[in-house]
Parts: sequence; C-alpha cells; structure tokens
Amino acid sequence: MTNAWIQRLLVLGLPVGLWVLAYKLWPGYPIGALISAIAPLWIVPALEALQFALLWRVNRVDASRRASLVQHVQAWLGEVSATFKVFMWWQPFRRMAVDDNLTSMSQQPGVVLVHGFACNRALWTRWMRRLRNEKRVFIAVDLEPAFGSVDAYIEIIAQAVQQVSSVTGLPPILVGHSMGGLAIRAWLAQTAPMNSASDAQKSAYRVITLGTPHHGTWLGKLSITTNGTQMQLNSEWLKDLERREAAQTFSNFVCFYSNCDNIVFPVSTAKLEAADNRLVPSVGHVALIDHSDVIEACWHLMQ
Repeated sequence: MTNAWIQRLLVLGLPVGLWVLAYKLWPGYPIGALISAIAPLWIVPALEALQFALLWRVNRVDASRRASLVQHVQAWLGEVSATFKVFMWWQPFRRMAVDDNLTSMSQQPGVVLVHGFACNRALWTRWMRRLRNEKRVFIAVDLEPAFGSVDAYIEIIAQAVQQVSSVTGLPPILVGHSMGGLAIRAWLAQTAPMNSASDAQKSAYRVITLGTPHHGTWLGKLSITTNGTQMQLNSEWLKDLERREAAQTFSNFVCFYSNCDNIVFPVSTAKLEAADNRLVPSVGHVALIDHSDVIEACWHLMQ
C-alpha cells in the first residue's frame, strides 16, 4: 500500500470511526460523544502539543541554546497549520498534482527532492511548482515501502539521480527533508565512498537537508517500524552509516535545523560536523518545508 493510500484511509476513515463512536456514546455519555465528534479537529493539535512538551524537556540537556516558551508556542501553531495542509490535502489527494520535469531548459544542475518518514512527493508541492515555473529539471521521489529500511530507498534515489544527470549532464542538487536526508547519505555512502569535496561533487553538486536526524532523534525510541528504529539516537544503523562515510563528504552539505523541531530533537542531532549548519528559529518540523526564508535560502544555494 502506498503512502498516499495510507494517508487517505486515515484522513477519511478516522473521522468516520470517531463519528460512529460519538453516535454510539450519545444516549448515555453525551460529553464523551461530543469529545469524540470533534476529535478530528483537536487530535492533531493535541498530539503536536505533546511533541513540543517533550522537545522542551529533552532540550534541557542539549548543547544548543533552548528556545523560549513563546517560540515553542509560535512553532506549534505553525506546525499544526502545516500538518493539516500537507497530511490532509497535499499528500493523500494531490500526490501527482505537479509532474516531474525532465526537459532541459537551462544549464543549471537538476534537483532531486527526497521526502521523509511516512510522507510522499507531494510534500514538495510548493517547491515543485516553483521549479516547473522556472523550467528547472527535477524529480521528486516516493520512498516506499513506507516503513522499510532506509537502505531500501538507495536505489530509488540512484535512479532519480541518473535520470536528472542524463538530462542536464551535471551532478544534481539533492534536497532531503527529515529521513530523506539520511537516505541521501546512505546513497552517497554506497555510490562512492568520498575522500574529498571534489569527489563528493562528482555524485552530488550539493546536498541540502532540512530537519534531518543526522544523529537520530529521541522520538525514535517510541517507534516500532524498521526505519523509525534506525533513527533512534546513535542507533547501530547510524553508526554503521558513519563508518561507511568520510568526514570530508559533508563539506558540500548545508543542514537547516530548528530549535523548535518537534520531531528531531535534541536540537544538535540535526547538525553535521564539517557541514554548513544553519539555524532556523521558531519553526516546526513539517513547517520547515514551507518556510519562506528557508525556501529562498535553498534557492540561492541551488543557483
């Protein structure tokens, strides 16, 4: 089952189930029925409020400076809005609303967009629209199966890179959100172990990561999926990946991270040694993708 179908079932099936429950509860438990009936509206904000509470607590021991309570509230509001748009409209129902572009119209490197855990290519809707308007060569991949090993996505990325490079004649720029950044690193480690920045650029002109758990995330300990457990803090999979990499690989990496990332925390886990690490304050995990300052900075890097 594709990521899009999983999200369609959740978006359409969960409210129906909750409304049926409300109907059953109404005669004897009217308050419970009311809570169940409006659950589709409050369950996402409540779950994300819990994530931000965990973020606040865990970041107390991180080397990075902790965001203020006001910043956390601002990020929570933005994240709720981004989640409703991405997970309840774009990804379930608009996966192919914007096609890839494999027609060369410029001398610029092409772009490969790699989404994160439990997402699909529609995550990049705003980016894809702009790339098409600029007639830029790009592919936005789907990483499936949804809950398999990160290593299972290497071939998907390799095929996209080959397609884009064959059109432009240039190494592409790869942009990864969340787990997508780890998948890109796994692909690079397998494609050609790097020993210098020039070697790295033979495969990828530049790598940009947004909210990627480069050293894992505290939330990984709550996961039961293969890729989720691979993203646990300092997991064996991450250690093995690091053994297959050279530190110089990251000299062509730019890592955007937030002090209010409700999925990837502690904060410093989204940074890489020797990379260009850029803090984006007061922005949640999914909202990073749609943040205007982040997009403009990425466009500058893709020129």
